Amino acid sequence: MKEQIDLTRLPLHIAIIMDGNGRWAQKRGMDRYLGHQEGAVSVRNIVEAAAEIGLEYLTLYTFSVENWNRPKEEVDALMELLVQTIQDETPKLMKNNVKLLTIGEFDRLPEKSRNSLQKSINETSNNTGLTLILALSYSSRWELTRAMKLIAGKVKNGCLEINDIDESLISQHLTTNNFPDPDLLIRTGGEYRISNYLLWQLAYAELYFTSLYWPEFRADNLYEAILDYQTRERRFGKTGEQVKNK
Repeated sequence: MKEQIDLTRLPLHIAIIMDGNGRWAQKRGMDRYLGHQEGAVSVRNIVEAAAEIGLEYLTLYTFSVENWNRPKEEVDALMELLVQTIQDETPKLMKNNVKLLTIGEFDRLPEKSRNSLQKSINETSNNTGLTLILALSYSSRWELTRAMKLIAGKVKNGCLEINDIDESLISQHLTTNNFPDPDLLIRTGGEYRISNYLLWQLAYAELYFTSLYWPEFRADNLYEAILDYQTRERRFGKTGEQVKNK
């Protein structure tokens, strides 16, 4: 699969909804936590594959705001797994020149998780390859609400006029303001929805859905999604003829 990819036409930014860990485990008579453990193996494999082909940005929907509503035992186990995975994977991130960043309600995470993440973010801050963004305690509605409050505060303080508010200004107040919008969204697990993920940023993204559960998703599956992306004509409201002539 990798050899078939046109490396000159890679998506700049891929976002992934990593769905199906728990269902993968339950179908095998296993505890849901073991599905999350195997899902962490997929994360490692996909990050390495993305870095190898020269992808610039990869955002993984790691833990949503809604996930806090899951049973406390599962949430606690996920937070512990996050800490352990970050500690184990940081040397590999360094080896592969990957920079780690996060978006979401960082302060809502347990202190141990925050400290582990911040340590890895600091260690990888000078890396210049793939930028890996973990969406943690993230929801797009939370992000948009936060942006509106920030903008409203600036209007109230006289720093902005109402007429200054446009799409560009809103984008500047999102947690993703330093990253390009995703070109491709991949969702595993057989579901066909966006699940409150990067709603503003995905306005013109190509969508790719697969029935594979996340623990089954590996490098060749990522490459297959990229190959599918490269067959599509991205028009952004223009006609096909306009795109071809350009």
